[in-house]
Amino acid sequence: MTRAVLRIVVSAVSPDAESIGRAAALLRGGAVAAIPTDTLYGLAADPFSATAVQRIFAIKDRATERALPLVASSLEQVQSRIGALTPLARRLAERHWPGPLTLVVDAPGTLAPDVTAGGSTVGVRVPAHDVTRALCEACGHPLTATSANLSGHPATDDPDAVFRAIGDRIDLLVDAGVSPGGLPSTVVDVTGIEPRLIRAGAISWDSVLASIRT
Repeated sequence: MTRAVLRIVVSAVSPDAESIGRAAALLRGGAVAAIPTDTLYGLAADPFSATAVQRIFAIKDRATERALPLVASSLEQVQSRIGALTPLARRLAERHWPGPLTLVVDAPGTLAPDVTAGGSTVGVRVPAHDVTRALCEACGHPLTATSANLSGHPATDDPDAVFRAIGDRIDLLVDAGVSPGGLPSTVVDVTGIEPRLIRAGAISWDSVLASIRT
């Protein structure tokens, strides 16, 4: 028998507190949810819960040697739950957050091991989407945000496509309509003295470099 996923419909620009609180309570309890971001839909879970994180890999049929990116409500939440940012990382964050720039930073030991794929760093960003930030704020910590799809299949900006693909595998779909889509976030390693481009994306590398020179 196919399990029915709970679908909570919210406004993309002014999500109601009751719906966000309901979704956050499930996430804090170990649920895995598909949520909108400022690019595509992602799979959200508590990154400090090993059980919840392991479920993401099972849902996606994804190998555990691939790390999971995180999203947060604010720069302050990143610094309180992930760790203090270096001057370089903070400069880039202040210039590009909220927005599609993922910063690879040193990971705290409190994260579930599979989040970092056994490594010492984690990618995190503050997205330019009210629903994503509200969920992270209501949970009290960042959330995972890997694409809401089966591994090897296209990521999507459409909640209906998420429902068709993995609706029988997840606990919750937070439906804020079609997300902005476009290119994925730009990923930059800021653990060294100079930034290092890991993945080109929505923010050009020239823009990243310009923001640390001015």
